[in-house]
Amino acid sequence: MKKLIIFFVLISQIIVAQKEVTHVVYFETDEFDVPSTEHYRLLLFLSEIETLDIQKISIYGFTDDRGSDSYNMVLSQNRANSIKTIFSNNEFDEDIITNVDGKGEILLKLVKEEDLHRIRGLNRKVEIIVKPYSPPRVKKVVTKKPDIKEVLKGEVKAGDKFTLDNILFKTGYSYLLPESKKTLEDVAKALLEREDIYFTIQGHVCCTKHSRDAIDRKTKKRNLSVARAKYIYDYLAKKGINKRRMKYVGMRRKFPLGGEPKYDRRVEILITYIGKNN
Repeated sequence: MKKLIIFFVLISQIIVAQKEVTHVVYFETDEFDVPSTEHYRLLLFLSEIETLDIQKISIYGFTDDRGSDSYNMVLSQNRANSIKTIFSNNEFDEDIITNVDGKGEILLKLVKEEDLHRIRGLNRKVEIIVKPYSPPRVKKVVTKKPDIKEVLKGEVKAGDKFTLDNILFKTGYSYLLPESKKTLEDVAKALLEREDIYFTIQGHVCCTKHSRDAIDRKTKKRNLSVARAKYIYDYLAKKGINKRRMKYVGMRRKFPLGGEPKYDRRVEILITYIGKNN
C-alpha cells in the first residue's frame, strides 16, 4: 500500500511539472495597446510565473472577425508584440520567448444576436502559453567568491569593483528578496569600519533590449536600475554611512553577465577613492 501511495505521488508531481501555464489578455476594438485593467492582470500573472524554470513562452495575437484579412493580421501581430514588450520591460529573458505570432481573425460561429458583442470581445485577445522545464533543470553549482566583508577588510584601491553576489532583487522591483537582507546588513557593517572608502553603487537590470532600463512595476517608470542602486544607497545611509562617501547610478542593461537572469538583477560597488582613515 505504501509503495502504491508513493507511486501516485510521483505521478502527480510529474503531471504538475509538465503542466503549461496560460493567460489571456483582452483588447479594445482596433487597439493593440494593453488596457490598464488587463495590464494589471498581466503583471499579476508575471508575478506568479517568475519563480518557474521556464523553457519557453509562446504569445499569439488574435482579432475579431471585422476588418480585412490583411488588416487583422497586422493588428493581431501588433497585439502579440505589445505583450512581448511588457515581458521584456519586466525582466523576462527574450531568449525564452520563442513564438510571437499574429494569427489574424477568429471567425464567428453561429451565435445569437445578443451574444455577438460579447463573443467578439472575447476574440480580441492575446493568448500566452508558458511551458516550464519538465523535469526542472538541475541548478548549476556556482563557484563561491570571496566574501565582500573579507575583501573590504583587505587592501583595495580606486577602480576595484565588487558584485554584491547574494543581494538579489524581486523581478520588476527595487526591493530585495528576503534572503538578501542579511548580506546587505553585513556589507553595511564592513563599510562602516572602512571610513576611508568612497564608492559608487551601480544598479543593473535583466533582459531588456538595446541596453534599455527596465520598468519599475511600483512606480511605472523606466528607471529600475537607478531605483535599485538608490535602494542600497538609502539603506546604507540609514545604517550610518556618510552620504558624502556614496553615489548611486543606474547602468540599465549595459553589462549583462550572460548567466541566469536573476544574476543580472544586481548591484555592484565601484571604489572611486581611498581617503585617509580617521
